[in-house]
Amino acid sequence: MARKPKVLPPQAWLEPRVKVARVLSLLAFLGLVGLLCGYYLFIADLHGARPWVILLIELVPLLVLAPGMLMGSARGHSWMCFAVNLYFIKGALAAYDPNRQWFGVLEMLASLAVFCTALLYVRWRHQLNRRLAEA
Repeated sequence: MARKPKVLPPQAWLEPRVKVARVLSLLAFLGLVGLLCGYYLFIADLHGARPWVILLIELVPLLVLAPGMLMGSARGHSWMCFAVNLYFIKGALAAYDPNRQWFGVLEMLASLAVFCTALLYVRWRHQLNRRLAEA
């Protein structure tokens, strides 16, 4: 049985959604980075550890993928969807600790926002690229 070809949304529908998803993914990404910086530099009790060292270790996966996010690369956004799952898991573990419960919930929400918006950007960007290739 032959498969029906996928019907792509029109270009006029896709273009604004790609732009909005990109802006929202960047805002969510910067929000996650800001949350980590604020928590580890000002709030966290690190028991004598240097906050800059802990913060750099926390930010390494995000900093590696930051150029792709900032340039608008669909591949960079898709890799961010994988990497941000680590922060969701870390936030879930922190949410069980009564001393870090709010940080854990905020980290889970921020990572979920990055995941969803980056995923939408990748989907709509690829659809728009296919639509533009048809023309």
